[in-house]
Amino acid sequence: MAEEADIGAVSGRYWHEVDDGRLQCDICPRFCKLREGQRGLCFVRARQNDEIVLTTYGRSSGFCVDPIEKKPLNHFLPGTSVLSFGTAGCNLACKFCQNWDISKSNEFDKLQASASPETIAEAALETGSRSVAFTYNDPAIFLEYAVDVAAACRERGIKTVAVTAGYITEKPREECFRHMSAANVDLKAFTERFYWKVCGGHLEPILETIKYLKHETDVWFELTNLLIPGENDSETEIDEMTQWVMEHLGPDVPLHFTAFHPDWKMRNMPGTPLQTLFRSRDIALENGLRYVYTGNVHDFKGSSTYCHNCGDIVIGRDWYELSAWNIVSEDGKGSCGNCGTPVAGVFDCPPSGKPRPGPVGI
Repeated sequence: MAEEADIGAVSGRYWHEVDDGRLQCDICPRFCKLREGQRGLCFVRARQNDEIVLTTYGRSSGFCVDPIEKKPLNHFLPGTSVLSFGTAGCNLACKFCQNWDISKSNEFDKLQASASPETIAEAALETGSRSVAFTYNDPAIFLEYAVDVAAACRERGIKTVAVTAGYITEKPREECFRHMSAANVDLKAFTERFYWKVCGGHLEPILETIKYLKHETDVWFELTNLLIPGENDSETEIDEMTQWVMEHLGPDVPLHFTAFHPDWKMRNMPGTPLQTLFRSRDIALENGLRYVYTGNVHDFKGSSTYCHNCGDIVIGRDWYELSAWNIVSEDGKGSCGNCGTPVAGVFDCPPSGKPRPGPVGI
């Protein structure tokens, strides 16, 4: 683990020299090749003194205590609080980014410079948070920092959550998720066109990350798909995507369809109609998925969790507020309180209090 005195730039673990003397960053499929003084597209990994370094170790863009459902995770310790934080930069270039002021920030003087791994873990304990989420920007690009925070949290019994686009290469992926308890993967679309034209990336590496999580780890994970009118919301695309999920992941991986709100470089686009969310959820259910949600809207039906056997509501929700709890839990596993059918996820006793959202000073 890096020492607290090393806040700022620390040596990166995944890079190598190429034939022309440049150093190639191997964290993500961009494989940025850098000369001395240059930064990668993510802006936070740079070449300094003939090595690739992470320039934002120990520096955060801010902290907030959120409901875990905001990540969104509906089947991982529902009703509990999570301490959310991120750094700066991103290795994708999504034109619709709703955290663009953080993920695209080149102004490092805005980052707090006192967020050591131990400080974050202690803050989670002090705020009553059951977990810490790496969010706002992608933990893939601040891997060394995220791993050290996860280790400090584990020592204190705190879970860790990666909110990620999944744009990461094989070896860093293995290290990253070896330290995570849960993840939400943003499956932004199901076409290469969208990923290249709108996000500046590629689809296949994300699909590889998702399959890796399912078949080679015990990390609990859920998927999110932000529906942008005219871009990734056709019934054909939703049908193909949910069939792929069913075939490669099975029926129990929760899928969240969330509403788009105009932002950053797509301010001229309309918001997502409710009917698009409803129809997408119907298609996913018709294709065999058991836990399909609508998000960023008030929709009790689409926010609640149902037993796939008897149809009873096992967790009632509206946005992030829980209104019903009919799950019997033991040893982290849950089952329907009516018929006893297992409910996929990681569950604890019924939440005794509401999450306490709000900023945290560290």
